[in-house]
Amino acid sequence: MAEELVLDTAIRDWVLIPLSVVMVLIGVLRYFVSKLMRSPASSPSPDPKLVREGQVVIRARNLRSNSQFIPAKAFKARKVYYTNEENGLLHVPKEDAQKAQAAMFSDPNMAMDMMKKNLSMIVPQTLTFAWVNFFFSGFVAAKIPFPLTQRFRGMLQNGIDLSTVDVSYVSSRSWYFLNLFGLRGLFSLILGEENATDDAQKMMQMGGGMGFNPTMV
Repeated sequence: MAEELVLDTAIRDWVLIPLSVVMVLIGVLRYFVSKLMRSPASSPSPDPKLVREGQVVIRARNLRSNSQFIPAKAFKARKVYYTNEENGLLHVPKEDAQKAQAAMFSDPNMAMDMMKKNLSMIVPQTLTFAWVNFFFSGFVAAKIPFPLTQRFRGMLQNGIDLSTVDVSYVSSRSWYFLNLFGLRGLFSLILGEENATDDAQKMMQMGGGMGFNPTMV
């Protein structure tokens, strides 16, 4: 039977809250550091064609996420409008996709910006994880207010080797990872929807620029 633990309020004051605040501050700091490290030549006035293509992608994404609110026939008609291989707005010929990919890799400024951005992502995460692992290793930091299955034990109790503890308890190391991957909404409110801290979204956009897959719409 899983053991019930009583969490000390000092853990909340000296582990849970400081860890969450530090993760938010590091995300905001990364945003401004990445802006400072960006090459001036890589930030020209936006190309109207690229802006138009970006707006089309956003509209298609909204269509996919809200497809349950419109009739199936209307959704299929809009899907064909976006993904038609002859004149669909999202269809990119294979030759054009290869040219765009070659142009991207031939631009030294873009390669340098990608390297700077990777450094601004990897270095803070490495230092923060070392800090969490050194000072807060082994703490049970929080408890989720609803029951979970055993599948969540490895995700929520990283660094705690006690099989008798209930799965709903969260270790300090797991709390770090939950903050690392779960603060996108907060950063969107603080920094705007297009912020430099959302690395997963940036990677998806980079992959989309090399050749959009219309079957995903």
